[in-house]
Amino acid sequence: MRVLAIDTALDFCAACVMRGSEAEPLASESLPMARGHAEALLPLIERVIARVEGGFEALDRIAVTVGPGSYTGLRVGLSAARAIGLATGRPVVGVGTLSALLAPLLADATEGTLAAAIDARHGAVYVQALTTASGEGLAPIYLPVAEAAARLGPGPVTLTGSGAPLLAAALAERGIAATLAGIGGPDIAAVAQLGMVADPTHALPRPLYLRGPDARPQNHARVARQ
Repeated sequence: MRVLAIDTALDFCAACVMRGSEAEPLASESLPMARGHAEALLPLIERVIARVEGGFEALDRIAVTVGPGSYTGLRVGLSAARAIGLATGRPVVGVGTLSALLAPLLADATEGTLAAAIDARHGAVYVQALTTASGEGLAPIYLPVAEAAARLGPGPVTLTGSGAPLLAAALAERGIAATLAGIGGPDIAAVAQLGMVADPTHALPRPLYLRGPDARPQNHARVARQ
């Protein structure tokens, strides 16, 4: 299977093409950016595809991160993935951003509790976790940092993602040992690998926000409908 993976959920714009039998992508590019995904993504995808024999027609499916993440970034990535899927007739699957962050830790068979955390600002994180010994986990959820630390158990805990330092500090206050495995975004190759095994009937390319927008309309300023 040959997968085009796209990630614009966080502070990166990334894409790669990966084949199931290969350990490394056939072509890959990742640019750090907080804004400007809409302008950067399609040229980036074109550069990646240009380095792959057969181009778009050689793809079997498209995988795209669905969140949690930036509202604007997610819309950019999802729109591009759906458009490419429509143009090529290939299925599009959604990959959770937290799952993609966790995937390398699971591949390394790290012991203890593995947690991916994204800084959601205002003292909160998006978090997903798995304890390797018991198989118990924490499904993707939006929580205050202190509550997230309380939900991770006795440790040891290995953390990854932009929210990892915040969570590590909260765990330290509880006397729980935590190791930082990384504070960046997901590896685009991990997005592709998860996309390969995803079920298109369930892993739908729909945004996973986990919380409402920060900007809300003021009720007193609403204009009555005629």
